[in-house]
Amino acid sequence: MSFDLESLSEATSGAIGSLVSTTILYPLDTCKSKYQAEVRAHGQQKYRYLSDVLWEAIKNNQVLSLYQGLGTKNLQSFVSQFLYFYGYSYFKKLYLEKTGAKSIGTKANLLLAAAAGACNAILTQPLDTASSRMQTSAFGKSKGLFKTLTEGSWSDAFDGLGISLLLTANPAIQYTVFDQLKQNILKGKQNKSEQGSSPVVLSAFTAFVIGAISKSIATVLTYPAIRCKVMIQAAHDDETKENRPKVQRTVPGVVHSIWRKEGVLGFFKGLQAQILKTVLSSALLLMIKEKITSTTWVLILAARRYLLLTRPKLKSS
Repeated sequence: MSFDLESLSEATSGAIGSLVSTTILYPLDTCKSKYQAEVRAHGQQKYRYLSDVLWEAIKNNQVLSLYQGLGTKNLQSFVSQFLYFYGYSYFKKLYLEKTGAKSIGTKANLLLAAAAGACNAILTQPLDTASSRMQTSAFGKSKGLFKTLTEGSWSDAFDGLGISLLLTANPAIQYTVFDQLKQNILKGKQNKSEQGSSPVVLSAFTAFVIGAISKSIATVLTYPAIRCKVMIQAAHDDETKENRPKVQRTVPGVVHSIWRKEGVLGFFKGLQAQILKTVLSSALLLMIKEKITSTTWVLILAARRYLLLTRPKLKSS
């Protein structure tokens, strides 16, 4: 079995970038998830603002619980981003080889990104479900990965898969916008430095800005589905069972619950928190990825060369 080295480099750098950004922003992610998961019951709300989640953790001396599920989230994030970037890079290269085109149009880019996202969602859904349940558990009551996954039936581990497949439109929109902006910026830089031999790359600040712009656009367009997914995957602790009946494990149940208890605006509850977290996370991810891609590529080529040089020695011995 042989791997496409360019795709492997893209996948590795993307996964590392995701790991770093996820760890840095995890407390914010936990607050956001718990805030999104709550639905108003009988006119009452536990969390009126995102900051209420943070103050609850501080008041109950459970600040470290803001990191509950970090290991699972990091594992899910690393595997997910590795699979996504590998698939996305591989599909793009395959498309160019098969069509003979010199560049990829917007429509083709969206389809390729969606295909990579769908493959990724199916393979990593159990980890995604587990990390959501661990984050939305009551502070200090989060369970381990194995116990979280084995609590219910095997199908429960795939809660929210339908919406996850629908949400492949989110990274598809994000990375398509990012790639189009990136190509336009790099073309401008290449025109200015045609005589230079060194490769033209984005600066960290530029990568951060266009990463933030692309993710903001994707988040606003897909947010109602994002909130429904969080509610489907949320933990059902004893203290919240009344407010989250079993019917809410289904998409129609969640939609009906939000509509009945919170109205149209309920579908956008937590949008600001989602934009803040995902924009910072994605911008950091893409900035780190752009900065380490060349280093990762050099390391992979060096490792490949070392393996090729040592293979004859191993065979002879």
